Amino acid sequence: MTNAAWAQLGLLALIWGGSFLSVRVALDEVGPMWIVAHRAVWAAAVLWPVVLLRRLPLPRGLRIWAVLIVMGALNNVIPFGLLAWGQQHVETGLIAILNASTAIFGVLFAAIFFADERLSARKALGVGLGFSGVVWVIGPAALSGFDPGALGQVAAIGATVSYALASVWARKKMGALPPLTSAAGMTTGAALLIVPLACLAEGAPALDLAPATIGALAYVSVGSTALAYIIYYRVIAIAGSGNVLLVTLMVAPVAILLGVAVLDETLPARAYAGFALLACGLVVLDGRLLRRRQARGASPAPRF
Repeated sequence: MTNAAWAQLGLLALIWGGSFLSVRVALDEVGPMWIVAHRAVWAAAVLWPVVLLRRLPLPRGLRIWAVLIVMGALNNVIPFGLLAWGQQHVETGLIAILNASTAIFGVLFAAIFFADERLSARKALGVGLGFSGVVWVIGPAALSGFDPGALGQVAAIGATVSYALASVWARKKMGALPPLTSAAGMTTGAALLIVPLACLAEGAPALDLAPATIGALAYVSVGSTALAYIIYYRVIAIAGSGNVLLVTLMVAPVAILLGVAVLDETLPARAYAGFALLACGLVVLDGRLLRRRQARGASPAPRF
């Protein structure tokens, strides 16, 4: 990890951490489905010119567009919609903590669908710690009755499952396309799905929005979707996909701090304890810290 990679990873965490606050602001005037529609439409509008300027290959044929539409559903429409709906009933920081379990479900689903991603003892430990953290965050009270708050937390978990399925779908079906072309294509596919659904479920889009709402929508569509995809793939190119896992640990604290500072949110102590367990699970899954400790233990004793 070079300094440039760390800087871009930190910027990505700040951008994605701020998206939870922006969605919460937009929800005061815009429904969850129209928030997703804005994200998809405006992100696609930003990404396609980048694809064309870089002269990247374009998706051609009904088959690849069908693949991109499914990817748009799994990676944009379903998770963005569930997270936005959940934020109507659950604190921003709590949603961000639950969203950090994406990597846990990603490892689990990869082990189910791919023979070369078997669940080793270390990965099984990491998944177990991660799930323990999620259960601790949700708390035993959620099991006694499904009020809107409990359902909001379940919606956040559903979003992480959808993200994990999207990673499986991408590996199986989208290997031939450049990453930015895939991002532009799947946001377009998401727009084709969500705009009609938003019109049916929430009516025509509101045009007389407050400046704060317009700014929030611009942020989540251009900033935390289009720009974030560009940075995300740059980090993968210079640091590898394994290092991007670190951003999962960095997004939740940003969202928590913004929720406390701007929205005056307070989270229960169990939420922080659950995030600590979830973070431990992600560290175990990453494996580098454990390998470093083993390497230090195996190094020869110093001579004086």
